Amino acid sequence: MATQSPFSFLNGLMERVMAGPQPPQWLVSEVHQRLVLFLNHVLMQEKEAMERLVRQKGRVARVQWRGYSMALQITPAGLFNVAPEGAQPDLLLEVTETSPLALAQVALRGDKPSIRIEGDVQLAADINWLVDHVEWDVEEDLARIIGDAPAHTVAKVARSAAQALRQFVGARMAGKPDADAPAPEAARAAAPASAPIGSPVVSLPGFENDKP
Repeated sequence: MATQSPFSFLNGLMERVMAGPQPPQWLVSEVHQRLVLFLNHVLMQEKEAMERLVRQKGRVARVQWRGYSMALQITPAGLFNVAPEGAQPDLLLEVTETSPLALAQVALRGDKPSIRIEGDVQLAADINWLVDHVEWDVEEDLARIIGDAPAHTVAKVARSAAQALRQFVGARMAGKPDADAPAPEAARAAAPASAPIGSPVVSLPGFENDKP
């Protein structure tokens, strides 16, 4: 007689919970606004970070998992704001593992969840610079909002997304000698640095991307 794995039961239970009533929109908005406040507080201590973001004013970056997403728009001041509803992202980072239990297990094992990235390379490069140079304890700040265990999982996914972003930028810009590489503004004027959202743009080892 076949026996059901306890992990199958837990996964089914978590799927039913996730399929249940969704958090009210006011609560989702409140969490997003709190995260933006934390992020902007950090950015305001880093003048160079804000100067880089000013060049990308009006652009939208979105992080997506299942039906949940958070879209941020860059302001003329070089900070972030919650993007207007329905705004089309210029850069999309999507966690492709849909099972909540599997995602938690990946985080606990220290493995990397699959991240799919589409969109503008220069925007990705500037956000990647922020990840590398701006000091922010994401896990600690998230724990104040959603608790320690969820914050640990989200922070692990965030670190994997940062690594995927780094590889995305490197793969797209590979082969350009540093001496000949145009400045960001010139690069955008000389040639399109983006691919349409909706079409994966590059194949990265360990990540869910396809060649154009």
